Amino acid sequence: MTGPLHGLRVFDLTRILAGPTCTQILGDLGADVIKIEQPNTGDDTRRFAPPFIKNDAGDDTDQSAYYCSSNRNKRSITLNIAEQEGQDLARRLIAQSDILVENYKVGGLAKYGLSYDQLQADNPGLIYCSITGFGHTGPYAERPGYDVLIQAMGGFMSVTGEPDGGPQKAGIPIADLMAGMYASVAINAALRHREISGEGQHIDIGMLDTMTATLSILGLNYLATGETPKRIGNAHPNIVPYQAFATADGDMVLAAANDTQYQRFCDFAEVPELAEDDRYKTNQLRVRNRVELVEKLQAVIAAKPTRHWVEGLEKVNVTCGPINTIEQVFADEQVQARGMGLDMPHPLTGTDPVHLIASPIRMSKTGPDYRHAPPLLGQHTEEVLGELLGINADKVAELRRRGIV
Repeated sequence: MTGPLHGLRVFDLTRILAGPTCTQILGDLGADVIKIEQPNTGDDTRRFAPPFIKNDAGDDTDQSAYYCSSNRNKRSITLNIAEQEGQDLARRLIAQSDILVENYKVGGLAKYGLSYDQLQADNPGLIYCSITGFGHTGPYAERPGYDVLIQAMGGFMSVTGEPDGGPQKAGIPIADLMAGMYASVAINAALRHREISGEGQHIDIGMLDTMTATLSILGLNYLATGETPKRIGNAHPNIVPYQAFATADGDMVLAAANDTQYQRFCDFAEVPELAEDDRYKTNQLRVRNRVELVEKLQAVIAAKPTRHWVEGLEKVNVTCGPINTIEQVFADEQVQARGMGLDMPHPLTGTDPVHLIASPIRMSKTGPDYRHAPPLLGQHTEEVLGELLGINADKVAELRRRGIV
């Protein structure tokens, strides 16, 4: 085990996507993540299917692809925290943990004796991270939050889609993913604080907060002007040309991010007059005259195939690329060279591995460490309880018969 978080233990009380994304990042970086799941049912995403991963005969297993997307590098144990004995086991495991991550509704763990306030006195160094839809304060704190709801309420959908179309969510669950990423960053900052002070702390991540932060330049455009941004499709609000264009045989993105690149594009496209025109000489002018310029550029670009533009513009250092399908992404030589496809042995897939997406983190000294494929429900219950609490196999079997694990 070589990850930078090696030696740290995470008590993982998360399910669905935001929380599991956070704990998978921690696991990839070397932390020992103990995923706590309800006996017999487990994480809801185990049933978010089809599709399922397939075995070596090409048949579906009972492991959903959704679950596998965010549960690598974890050990799964089943534990019924609704029972007093389950709560006692949880507290014993938490006492040996550095970090607890949970995404229950606000106050949901207090009835089990597992809130931050209930645990902090006995474990003052514990870093306790809560991920909820709206955070632990404010008028919406009690509301449940799901990705599409947060994309809607956080303004993301209002600026996504074509100008003459309706609001559109992202094709990926961006609100869940960003909440998980912010949570992992906050946890690492809290680890540094604990290293200096010896103190743990409570981290309160609200998905609406993280979605608001993700508004980034559009949020600042509004705050600077008081004007509400509108949907502009695949265009950029502050740079022109920086969007998708149809070619003679498909689609591509052209991102001429400065005046020099725009000049080089016009020279390559054999339309120097569009660079010399007083309406288009600078980016500010191009943004103001966006509609008429884009119409002219589209006519020029549509006359040649994608390969002509991509290969030719690359030679003159103008940013341009194809709009790939997901199949094409994983076939791309750059994606393959960077090792973004990850194969791991899995107990359900036989001689074939399970195909996963690798961590994008690259570090010169330490980096991601792949130890556990997404686990079966309760796969490590006996192992973890024996290793951490000294509970033997017969006792685990008894606990299982009584529905505690």
